Amino acid sequence: MQNIIETSGITKIFDGRVAVDDLNIKVKKGEVLGFLGPNGAGKTTTIRILSGIISPTKGSATVAGFRTDEDAEKLHEIIGLLTETPGFYERLSAKRNLEFFAKFYSNIDVDFQVNKYLKLMELWDRRDDKVGNFSKGMKQRLALARALIHEPEIVFLDEPTAGLDPEVSIEVHKLIIKLKEEKRTVFLCTHNLEEAELLSDRIALFKTNLVALDTASNLRNQLFKREVIIEMESVDNKIIEAVETLNFVQGVNKEDKQLVIELTEFDKNRPDLVESIIKAGGRIQSVFERKHSVEEIYMTLIKEEDKEKG
Repeated sequence: MQNIIETSGITKIFDGRVAVDDLNIKVKKGEVLGFLGPNGAGKTTTIRILSGIISPTKGSATVAGFRTDEDAEKLHEIIGLLTETPGFYERLSAKRNLEFFAKFYSNIDVDFQVNKYLKLMELWDRRDDKVGNFSKGMKQRLALARALIHEPEIVFLDEPTAGLDPEVSIEVHKLIIKLKEEKRTVFLCTHNLEEAELLSDRIALFKTNLVALDTASNLRNQLFKREVIIEMESVDNKIIEAVETLNFVQGVNKEDKQLVIELTEFDKNRPDLVESIIKAGGRIQSVFERKHSVEEIYMTLIKEEDKEKG
């Protein structure tokens, strides 16, 4: 699949402080990339470089074939950008704001696009109201409309659900899924771990430099051993001893009425394990795989990165 975003050793230094350090990353066309990192990690700086707002101190980046530090005007025609703190003309209506920004783009029907996105973002009934009277959620929907009004093929979203209530966040998630279905490329900058896993094809963990880049599933398999959890009516020593004697069991832990068991070959061994527990008199209520959260992946990798730097 074609790469639509590529960086080559981009570094950004502000007053002697390294905000982004030697970032090398490739994003495929039509992919949603979750760009994860703590506050102050350099996520916003990265987006500003990739969207042509600032130039890197060292290195280079291309987006849809355009050098971000040389072709900013051409780049802005094909990207959409939602900043963490989008600004509007507060005394103007929602419609007037969108009309103003839409006129920056060539070859679009301003009236049609403005009306389309006011309706899509469920702001049609408030189109003539001053933006200064809007709630944070309404302003965020208007900001998304502004970012998408020219139908960009690449969308940079910087913390799109920060500070939003759950209902509005769900609507933003649905919109990102729709963009994915339309084969748009989405660079999703967030510190919301659940959001990243829900929406992203791959996850980049970032803290000044790139810590890891892969699917959530692959990162789990790299960091954690696969474990099966057997939930039972009760667990006694007879059952634990029966499990420990199995040659394919590598570890057993009892957690209340659950057995957490590490197997040599997870899928192959699981039926034999269940059979052995039943033969030992165990009454099983459920069997499932322990799924480590993206938060666990994130914290493990960030701690490892801090140890290496320290």
